Amino acid sequence: MSALPPKALALAEQLIARRSVTPEDAGCQALIGQRLAALGFDCHTIASGPADFRVTNLWAIRRGSADGGFTLAFAGHTDVVPTGPLDRWTSDPFVPTHRDGRLYGRGAADMKTSIACMVVAIEAFVAAHPRHQGSIALLITSDEEGPALDGTTQVVRWLQQRGQRLDACIIGEPTSVQAVGDMIKNGRRGSLSGRLVVRGVQGHIAYPHLAKNPIHLLAPALAELAQVQWDSGNEHFPPTSWQVSSLHAGTGASNVIPGEAVVDFNFRFSTESTPESLQQRLAALLDRHGLEYALDWTLGGRPFLTRAGSLTVALSDAIREVTGRSTELSTTGGTSDGRFIATICPQVVECGPVNASIHQIDEHVAVADIEPLTGIYRKTLERLVA
Repeated sequence: MSALPPKALALAEQLIARRSVTPEDAGCQALIGQRLAALGFDCHTIASGPADFRVTNLWAIRRGSADGGFTLAFAGHTDVVPTGPLDRWTSDPFVPTHRDGRLYGRGAADMKTSIACMVVAIEAFVAAHPRHQGSIALLITSDEEGPALDGTTQVVRWLQQRGQRLDACIIGEPTSVQAVGDMIKNGRRGSLSGRLVVRGVQGHIAYPHLAKNPIHLLAPALAELAQVQWDSGNEHFPPTSWQVSSLHAGTGASNVIPGEAVVDFNFRFSTESTPESLQQRLAALLDRHGLEYALDWTLGGRPFLTRAGSLTVALSDAIREVTGRSTELSTTGGTSDGRFIATICPQVVECGPVNASIHQIDEHVAVADIEPLTGIYRKTLERLVA
């Protein structure tokens, strides 16, 4: 294992140096594909999206020697979120920089280091097991931080058309809290967003009897919505939550009662609720308050859950062997591309570096965490496909 960290660190630095702000890939996938092709991987580039938002996806697979053997996929994304104000960064976000034992740069934690560790772990595993029984795959997109319409979901559709089977998938999302491997995600809540437009009657603020203020009409319903218990959750998921992300109304003039109020909101929902049940309950509440309204819905993803099985056991055992610590299974946090992969794969788990600095100014990972993460990925390969 001692020879692995320099290779994974060097690759992480190469990836960070590429300005791959979503949906750009900036050559990251070509670099990864070249290394995998040298190992005998069959590599495919799947491009999707309009010309002004072109997304690049990489699918690579190395078939095992056993017919119908176990297929373990790794998945991740090369696109990163925008940097924010450059003058607030201590160093250029696209110049990988070391300070105090940390590697700084946009994407260092989310999730170019994970991808580097995956690639190097695969290289080491194939060198040690050139005739491995199971198959190894890698799915990389440049549309995870964006709308996620032309990324992993398109690759999943492409694989379905070809009858490709996956038995397990590890996504390199930054799941660790205090130390690498202390938490992995074996599921995620669903995401359902909505836009509510409550209609009133615009008028002069000095003559309210000639108008109908939609803000005043909305307020009681909004207060009740904030108090609703949508479900109680279960042993795997916390209760479903409902949160307002935006509330706006007005014409820009202080003496005008607006004609409508607009509310943007989101459900993060457990497997105890469905999009349909949440939509019906919310609409019923609005109807009970006598509102005149319009609703538009966007389903970001349904919840998914991987119960204890070969993947969770292999990954947990690998974490214990490499780090000496026991991992915690969790379904907290936001959505991930696991929601798409779960439609073709019965076991999807996320495992990556510490997530404390993701999407922040001066994003970073601890250099000392790169060797253990590489080792965890390699040990999991040894348990499932050797």
